[in-house]
Amino acid sequence: MESSTQKANAEGHYILLTIAVIIGIVGVYLRFADFKYASAAANIILVIGVIVTLKAVFAILK
Repeated sequence: MESSTQKANAEGHYILLTIAVIIGIVGVYLRFADFKYASAAANIILVIGVIVTLKAVFAILK
């Protein structure tokens, strides 16, 4: 049986956080892109990054 500390330190949580950070960085860089819907695409990608980050953080806290 795993302790809560071992569950919180699972490798999967940190992989998910890394993916969320990469998604967020892509969203920030899209803000500087020069195409018709760059701002809308950046906002959507940033929201997706926030959702993934919150999922990972709440999984760690659980």
